[in-house]
Amino acid sequence: MQKAEQILQAMRKMGEKRIPLIRVYRSLFSEDLFLTAYDKIARNHGALTAGTENDTVDGMNLAQIGKIIEQLRSERFRFHPTRRIRIPKKSGGTRPLGLPNFTDKLVQEVLRMVLDAYYEPRFRDCSHGFRPGRGCHTALTNLRYKFKGAAWFIEGDIRGCFDNIDHETLMAILARDLQDGRVLNLIRMGLEAGYMEDWQYNRTYSGTPQGGILSPLLTNIYLNELDAYIEDVLTLQYTRGKQRAPNLEYYRLKYHIQCAREAGDQKRVRELELKRRTIPSGNVNDPDFRRLQYIRYADDFILSFIGPKSEAEAIKIVIGTFLKKHLHLELSASKTLITHARSEHARFLGYDINVCHANDKISPQTGTLTKARSVNGRIRLGIPYGKVDELTRRYLNGNKPIHEAGLLAYSDAQIMDVYQQRFRGVAEYYKYATDRCALGNFKYVMEASLTKTLANKFKTSVSKIYRKYANKRTVDGYTYKVLVVEVPTKNGTRYIYWGGIPLKVVNQGIKPIDDNMGRRNIAPSSRTDLIQRLQANECEICGMQGFCEVHHIHKLADLKNRWRGRKEKPDWVIRMIAMQRKTLVVCEKCHVAIHSGKPLPTRSM
Repeated sequence: MQKAEQILQAMRKMGEKRIPLIRVYRSLFSEDLFLTAYDKIARNHGALTAGTENDTVDGMNLAQIGKIIEQLRSERFRFHPTRRIRIPKKSGGTRPLGLPNFTDKLVQEVLRMVLDAYYEPRFRDCSHGFRPGRGCHTALTNLRYKFKGAAWFIEGDIRGCFDNIDHETLMAILARDLQDGRVLNLIRMGLEAGYMEDWQYNRTYSGTPQGGILSPLLTNIYLNELDAYIEDVLTLQYTRGKQRAPNLEYYRLKYHIQCAREAGDQKRVRELELKRRTIPSGNVNDPDFRRLQYIRYADDFILSFIGPKSEAEAIKIVIGTFLKKHLHLELSASKTLITHARSEHARFLGYDINVCHANDKISPQTGTLTKARSVNGRIRLGIPYGKVDELTRRYLNGNKPIHEAGLLAYSDAQIMDVYQQRFRGVAEYYKYATDRCALGNFKYVMEASLTKTLANKFKTSVSKIYRKYANKRTVDGYTYKVLVVEVPTKNGTRYIYWGGIPLKVVNQGIKPIDDNMGRRNIAPSSRTDLIQRLQANECEICGMQGFCEVHHIHKLADLKNRWRGRKEKPDWVIRMIAMQRKTLVVCEKCHVAIHSGKPLPTRSM
């Protein structure tokens, strides 16, 4: 049987060569592919969340994987309805979220791995959502480079994209490349499995289930049709001319400046240079020069256009017509806007975007002593107006910072770590914002809330908290005032910091995004650890060989807190804490004893 990497590598090569997949269904019979998928999704937070049945990651074993493969081989596998819940949206209302059974998640992940390996080389560079090695920040980096000099932004948002994807259109798109009826039938069954809401079964006639592992990839395959249309048709139609025609007034002033300089009239030279600085060097109304650029992240997209507003309006209408006619989707009227690039701000991926214009910003050109306007036409990324106030509102009562009562039960190290993670997440996301320093006010409010929370916990004053935890930390050659908690561990002292996060703007493409939340001393888990332990098929409690399964817990910290202070801990708790693992390979008898709280057998027994 082929290894997972061999199968996926073969799919990538076929995708690069655009060779249709003919007999791909038999690839799903690979046990190694299922083990790779299991190792990937077992760490997810929702792995222990039940769907419509009591089917979670807990108790996974090799026999269960073999049973799924046998069902696929005989075409008896069926997806179950998802359990639908509603989660609140920031804009008001709720968003439906489907919770599949773990077995369905596992099969979806195997399908996703195979299809992603095939389709990833075929996706356009303009697409950044739900793709390996891409994300919001790669989209913003490309936007800053491609959208220079834009006159108009066309903001696009597809109304209810995930819920309104047409099944027949999607299956027709897939059938062009997947010439294997069994795979297509399996995907269709997943789309039409339905959902349970308030224990009432409902059929699904359109859309990909939100919360499904395969849904983001299917959405990208579907919207790749839009990417191809815009890049292959609209971009060619609305791109012409190598460069703008020269502005005659600009070059007339340039000639007069040269004459004044030859005559030695420096005052006249200065006056003409100041006047020339207010005039563009190119003809901004050149009818023979057009540029259209496009970037998409999931169902949100944005275009930049150099040309008149009337043509930007026409582009918006054409895109809406294509979506409605070919993909059976509609643009959201309230979120699809045409924005003037210099005088207004477009909103994309939580950033405010506009084109800079400052005639008095003069800098030497690279490699020369000639000075020129250096910021005109460049893209500015900023924090949206009011965003900092929105973030700080959580930590204020009126206009004063308050403590967070929900954290008082935790230790000082945990409280400080929570605050640091929250601030780091915001600071790292807005790392490219020109006004990133505005987060300093947010940091001030959070620090006041943190110190008040610690003071409330220990029944002391804020000034004593500062005296107890105040310290300094050097980051990138700069020293910052921070708060620090020292936590003794078996491997030495671990330091939990608050602060020490620079708020300097990071040049795009130079420094990677740091979303590690400061957890430097936690080694990433490897696939071979969990899978090798499972394949060894030996109980890590009693040592019995054969038919072992994996016991999972949500968080190791929860396990430690639950048994902290007790003199006697069960052997399985001691082992999981000692191994620093959220998993334990056990036999069926030991697994039942763990969940029922009964004494566990020992290796001697």
